[in-house]
Amino acid sequence: MFDAEEMVILNALEKDELIRSIDADEEIALAKMAAKEYLSKSKNITIRLSLGDVATIKNKAQEIGIPYQTIISSLVHQYATGKIRLEA
Repeated sequence: MFDAEEMVILNALEKDELIRSIDADEEIALAKMAAKEYLSKSKNITIRLSLGDVATIKNKAQEIGIPYQTIISSLVHQYATGKIRLEA
């Protein structure tokens, strides 16, 4: 089931003799920072929308007090992550 190297690691772990060559907290912090940076990046794009749709979205955005671009971005994100689906 385990190869020889894995058995050495498992035995050392079980005997509390495992020596860590990295600082786990530091690695976790670096991973969190990388994930946050990746997720916060955005890209400007050009998209053609009907004037009627833009007007409707702007009106709805004004009603709830957020920028209309935020609504469009949120809808795209929800579709990209599978939270909403388009019907065929």
